[in-house]
Amino acid sequence: MFPTAALILLALGFFVAVVKLIQQRKGLSNIRGPPSTSTLLGHDYDISRQSDVGNLELEWLKEYGPTWKYRGFLGENGLMTADPKALQHIFHKSGYNWAKKPAQNHLGYLMAGPNIAWVHGEDHQRHRRIMNPAFSAAQLRSFLPLFQRIGTKLAEKWKTELATKQATDVMVNVWLSRASLDIIGEAAFDYDYNALDGADKNELSKAYHGIFMDADSMVPPLTMAFRATWDYLPEALLKTFKYIPVAPFTRLHGLNKVFSVYGEKILREKAPTVDTEKQAHGRDVMSILINANNSGEAKKRLTNEELKAEMFTLTLAGHETTSNTMTFILYELARHPEYQARMRAEIKETRARVVARGDIDLTIEDLDSMATCTNAIKETLRFHTIAAQLPRVATKDDILPLAYPITGADGKTITEIPMRKGQFVVCSFATYNRLPQVWGEDAGTWNPDRWTKLDTGKQTNVGVFANLMTFSAGTRACIGWRFSVIEMQALLAEIVERFQFSLPSGSTYDKTELQRAPTMIGMMPLIRDKPEIGPALRLAISVA
Repeated sequence: MFPTAALILLALGFFVAVVKLIQQRKGLSNIRGPPSTSTLLGHDYDISRQSDVGNLELEWLKEYGPTWKYRGFLGENGLMTADPKALQHIFHKSGYNWAKKPAQNHLGYLMAGPNIAWVHGEDHQRHRRIMNPAFSAAQLRSFLPLFQRIGTKLAEKWKTELATKQATDVMVNVWLSRASLDIIGEAAFDYDYNALDGADKNELSKAYHGIFMDADSMVPPLTMAFRATWDYLPEALLKTFKYIPVAPFTRLHGLNKVFSVYGEKILREKAPTVDTEKQAHGRDVMSILINANNSGEAKKRLTNEELKAEMFTLTLAGHETTSNTMTFILYELARHPEYQARMRAEIKETRARVVARGDIDLTIEDLDSMATCTNAIKETLRFHTIAAQLPRVATKDDILPLAYPITGADGKTITEIPMRKGQFVVCSFATYNRLPQVWGEDAGTWNPDRWTKLDTGKQTNVGVFANLMTFSAGTRACIGWRFSVIEMQALLAEIVERFQFSLPSGSTYDKTELQRAPTMIGMMPLIRDKPEIGPALRLAISVA
């Protein structure tokens, strides 16, 4: 698409947006909020330009309380909230009455296609019904030996790096991304992506590396404005945007093409006509998904295009988010060597009990018994929220209840906020995960020991794991959250037992080189002032 055509589309979207905003501008006038630096882009611009994810939101939290006015495109009035009762209402109690913003949702479509994250309402239920059997408790337990095998393989790679030296610096995020890609390949598709062994040659591994940075970080203002108009354009037109021959659309389309080659190959190998017996006994996610799909009513089945989209989503979400969280866990352990030592001692003690009873490998029960390790996972999911925020739009008039009342512009206390159809709320997961009212006065520090005394049963029920919003909540909660938690438990047990993690030379507890760089809805690790390197977190490792 030529620039002229893109400008025409921008102008069309701009015109439609103005008409709708004139209709929606009224309302929320009594809700206080911060000024924005961009009249055109509102607070989206401020959020995208902050140095570290969450800094601005925490400042606003101190000033206005857990809910405040948030300016959108062309000054559209909306809310940002971290209030647990408001989040519970949006994600749990309202079903599909609060929908994804089209602009945000369609960026995911350009990347993955018609997947479970893109569809809505009955279509979402159809996708979820087909996928649920692949994420049952029994199924997830069967993946533990795979997680442990890949963890051991990663450890051997790091031992090779240390063969001739006592310690070395490694980009832990890169290695963990490779390990997670191999895990998701085997667990989801019974397919070896060979990322740990052949990372430099693996086309898919290279195509995935830095995708969120390339597609969704420090987006130019004109591109942000173009995307904002997507909220007001028809879906049929939006689907053509993947062919726009400029970045980031070329990057997204390129990744999609690379994965399509893998996806079509995997689907051919799993076709019922290829090996009926193997399909019937296949335990990978895709085999179970295909069996469930074939056994259902024809009108409720997923199409081949939808199956490929699910494969793409499982690969992207199943390895990138988990590997980033693992990266932040190791970073915090490097900053807190005393806690790291406690974790290592706990793993060794548990391993000794396993050997004493005549076993070799840890079981799910063994992993769950290691509270020091599990608390480190919970605390990192809380403190370093990968998906920092998600916007939602009211599909009908509603009233948003508040657990923590705020003060209006007129000085009066507000306990609930009327919302009109079409108004939006940006749900700040990162801010909720650091609310002092929920997590304690030290919510701004990484302290895994809080989980030994925290009673989540007394909190407003919100998140699916540890009452955190990191995996979202309700009908649209992350379907693979248990998979991710077990994977992290297993990998930590394998690598923390074997290696000591330290901050690299030049870094201290209070001054590290880590930047928690923003993408539009999340964050990624960068080396501060060196964005050209791409996603990176460097730690020193040595044999424990």
